[in-house]
Amino acid sequence: MGSMPTDADTLRYEAPDEFTREIDEHIKSCKLAQFCRTRPDYTESRPHLKIPQEVRQHNLTAGTLMGPDMIVVPPYCFNEKDGKSMVCIFYVGTHLSGHPGIVHGGFLATMLDEGLARCTFPALPNKVGVTAQLNIAYKKPTMAGQFLVLVANTTKVEGRKAWATGGIWPLEEIELDATNPAEPKILNTSQPLVSAEALFIEPKHANILKSLYRQAT
Repeated sequence: MGSMPTDADTLRYEAPDEFTREIDEHIKSCKLAQFCRTRPDYTESRPHLKIPQEVRQHNLTAGTLMGPDMIVVPPYCFNEKDGKSMVCIFYVGTHLSGHPGIVHGGFLATMLDEGLARCTFPALPNKVGVTAQLNIAYKKPTMAGQFLVLVANTTKVEGRKAWATGGIWPLEEIELDATNPAEPKILNTSQPLVSAEALFIEPKHANILKSLYRQAT
């Protein structure tokens, strides 16, 4: 399948049309993305674009659900060093609805599953894992046609096990606290649209199998 794209390679995305370019530019230039780029302990990437093109069509979020009126552009992710936390910014279109105009709960669960996993994997010995437990709490309807932010935090690591919590918010509700310039913070003062807790376990033979999972990190 060739060499794996680097984080920098994944940022060289070219939008196929004007609407997609507008969506992409809004995410790229929003205050939250700019804030994350100022943090030396954050790495920016678009993980879905690490998946080789020939494999991407068989992937749920990078292929099947990616495109016009769905996940319009590959999400931007900012991973904190050593798997401590992650911020992911994306846009959801109307074709991801369950009820008309409301994003399907199964899609949100999928994004949280992937997001929390992507957050914790760097904290595991071989940087890979599988979902052992995922608990979802839906707080409010998530409307389609908006920018969303997924924030995840690794809460505990014990050997091959890692626990994480996270949630999804509208982009406009994410607040930044810059009162201490040396340590600005992301404030999630509002209730999330949906939240999750998860446990991930690294397979026993992950040192042999990790090349199969590398695309997920």
